[in-house]
Amino acid sequence: MNNPITNKIGTVFIPVSNIERARDWYCNLLGVESNGEILFDHLYVLPMQGTGIVLDSKIFTSENIIKTPLFHLNTDDIEAAFDFIKQKQIEMVTPIQHGHYFHFKDPDGNALMVCRC
Repeated sequence: MNNPITNKIGTVFIPVSNIERARDWYCNLLGVESNGEILFDHLYVLPMQGTGIVLDSKIFTSENIIKTPLFHLNTDDIEAAFDFIKQKQIEMVTPIQHGHYFHFKDPDGNALMVCRC
């Protein structure tokens, strides 16, 4: 039987309380321009390579805050990435684990991860 569903993740949605603030924070974190359009007053599509990230203020509730990272952002240099996050005074959750990854939080408390791949 032919399967109409592909084995590829298209986009991950992140619940955020303030779409403009989240857009600016994530774009600053990723080093990308924050000049894209906010869609329907609640969606911002981050300019990503590969799987997409959409910030969505319509789905935000305290119950929807991501407690465990659902994905990781890649780095070639985990120590430099860790220092970068610390210098930005972003809330750290873990130190570098097993020389490969660490967790931190966005301004809404969503858990994020950077991993050396």
